[in-house]
Amino acid sequence: MLEYFRKYKYFFIFLFLLCAGILVMFYNALKYRKSLPVFTPSMVNPELVDTLIQHQANKQRHRVADFTFYNQNGDTITQADYKGHIYVADFFFTTCPTICPIMGDNMVWLQEKIKTLPGVKLLSHTVTPDIDSVEVLKEYALDKGVDDSIWNLVTGDKKDIYFIARNSYLAVKTGSLDELYDMVHTENFVLVDKEGRIRGFYDGTNFDTPDDEAKNMQELWEDIQWLYEHQKDR
Repeated sequence: MLEYFRKYKYFFIFLFLLCAGILVMFYNALKYRKSLPVFTPSMVNPELVDTLIQHQANKQRHRVADFTFYNQNGDTITQADYKGHIYVADFFFTTCPTICPIMGDNMVWLQEKIKTLPGVKLLSHTVTPDIDSVEVLKEYALDKGVDDSIWNLVTGDKKDIYFIARNSYLAVKTGSLDELYDMVHTENFVLVDKEGRIRGFYDGTNFDTPDDEAKNMQELWEDIQWLYEHQKDR
């Protein structure tokens, strides 16, 4: 038997290498490869999207629209400040007693995480700009320990905030049908890539509990890192 193997040793070596190569190919073909979708209005709950764009399905067309708001320091913040940046956007108001405190704490946690990733930012929009003035946002920012170089809390014209919430970020519900600009913000954190495209929605009140309907904060952090690596040279 030993002599038989010696006689055909090169054949068995070839067979072994062939089998190993096939196994590697199968492994690479079957293993999980992470990816993030590019969201369009047609992929999102219609309650969160303006009716005029609900059926838009072109993944390359939908991007965050141009905007002009004012941050906690009274500085003008526009889309140019976020151009070429990965960022997370949300909608809140400083007097909210329910989900906003949790969202705020989770955004603070995220702020500390993204400090390791230069260029990644945060953008929080108030849905009650009549209450949340620059001064009010500044006080809130100081209380939360906001890093001005990373995180902008913005206020502005309510119609502009409403427009970008429902036409760009696809993340805010309407309130009363009698009031066109009566906004009901959600717990959504929205991940935006360097090209201004929506790449994910996350429950800003859910830190690490699995959820069948929405990703949580831990998953947001993982997706930010993945997107950062895949858009590093763009």
